[in-house]
Amino acid sequence: LTPALGEIAGALDQVASERDSPAGTLRLNVPTIVARVILPPLVGRFMKAHPAITLEVTAEDGFIDVLAAGFDAGVRYEERVEKDMIAIPLGPRVQRYITAAAPDYLARRGEPQHPRDLLEHATVRHRFQNGVMLPWEFGERDATIIIAPPSTVLANTIELEISAAVDGLGVIRTFEEFLKPEIEAGRLITVLDAWETSFPGPFLYYAGRRHLPAPLRAFVDFLKSEQRQAGR
Repeated sequence: LTPALGEIAGALDQVASERDSPAGTLRLNVPTIVARVILPPLVGRFMKAHPAITLEVTAEDGFIDVLAAGFDAGVRYEERVEKDMIAIPLGPRVQRYITAAAPDYLARRGEPQHPRDLLEHATVRHRFQNGVMLPWEFGERDATIIIAPPSTVLANTIELEISAAVDGLGVIRTFEEFLKPEIEAGRLITVLDAWETSFPGPFLYYAGRRHLPAPLRAFVDFLKSEQRQAGR
C-alpha cells in the first residue's frame, strides 16, 4: 500500500502547495560525501527560499529502498541508481578519486609509480558498515587496474582514515574533496596522478509517481534551476 498512500499524500501536498508556499517535511538519504561536501551549500539556498519546509537528512553509504525506508528521495552515484527511478543531477558533474600519502611515509617507503606497486605498501582503506571493503580501481585512458592492497588501517569513518594517512600509517585513496585540505596544507602529497579516476557526480533519484510531495517537488525544481544557472 505504500506507493498508493504516497500518491494520496503527494496529491494532498500538491493542493496545499498551490494555495500557499510549499510546506512539510523532505526526507533525504544521501552518501556521506554528499552530506559533508556537496549538500551544505545547496541546503542554505534551498531553505532560505522555502522556509516552511523541514529538511531531514540521513547520511549513509549503503544502498537501500528509499521508499520502503520512509524517505522521499535518495542521492547516489549513477551506477547505484535503480533503473525505474527518475534521476536528476545534483552538485558537481565530475568528481575524482585521488591517491595520497604523508611526506614522511613517502620518505620511508618510496613513492609508488604504478598502482600495482601499492601491493608492497601499507594502505588506509574504507570498510562500509555492512562489512564490504571495495577494491581500489585505477583508470588511465582505456586501461583499468583493480587491486586489493594490504591495509594497515581499516575504518568506516573518513576522519579516522585521513588522520591515519596524515600520521604516516599508509597510502589513502578517496574522494578528492576529502583530501584537498590536507594536500593544500602539505600534510599529504598526491601520488599516481596519472591514474586518477574521474566519474559523474551524484544524482537525486525518486519514484516517478504522478503527484510528488510538495517539499520534494520544490527541491527538484530548485536543483533544476541550479543546473540551469551553472550551465550559463
